[in-house]
Amino acid sequence: MKYSIEGTPLPVVICHLDAGEAMITERGSMSWMSPNMKMETTSNGGFGKALGRMFSGEAMFQNRYTAQGGPGMIAFASSFPGAIRAFDIGPGRELIVQKGGFLAAETSVTLSVHFQKKLGAGFFGGEGFILQRLSGRGIAFTEFDGHVVEYDLAPGQSIVVDTGYLAAMDAACSMEIQSVPGVKNALFGGEGLFNTVLTGPGRVYLQTMPINAVAGAIGPFLATGK
Repeated sequence: MKYSIEGTPLPVVICHLDAGEAMITERGSMSWMSPNMKMETTSNGGFGKALGRMFSGEAMFQNRYTAQGGPGMIAFASSFPGAIRAFDIGPGRELIVQKGGFLAAETSVTLSVHFQKKLGAGFFGGEGFILQRLSGRGIAFTEFDGHVVEYDLAPGQSIVVDTGYLAAMDAACSMEIQSVPGVKNALFGGEGLFNTVLTGPGRVYLQTMPINAVAGAIGPFLATGK
């Protein structure tokens, strides 16, 4: 499989497959394709895995697209202004992604549930109690909101992130919740009550325009109709 990522700020990944090669994606993610791409809706691992994907923010069923009779082409466009990133998933290169961040992947990549080990990270971290885990082996594509900034964290090195700005992280990284110090800071600082603390070793991917922040910014204007 060969691919190219094109366009800003609404990018698209265009994948060229050899005969017999296939990709999986979530429902509605396909943008255009060649006529010889066959679509099949599948639970991709049975009811248990399908249910897990639903809890991680994705659809229970996935679509499998296979090139038949010769090379095929299929494109997956982002649903929000931002970036599409390609990751080479493999043993020791698993990735933890925000809910809804998975776009498409080779069929050898597995999308599953990732539970936060600490309850505080799930309830107050802004990323939800359940995230998505990409494992297996192959190329996976994710979509992030806005521009993406990457940091390589050494063992024990941490970075404090506001709610919603974590897009993805290596599976070796850990995530905890830290309350904003001081009652006045928490109530009147405008940054919320909690921050997310990410600790290495591993790489973290931070997004500059999380969709929840955008919704919060335009919400008052929608409410007033102005």
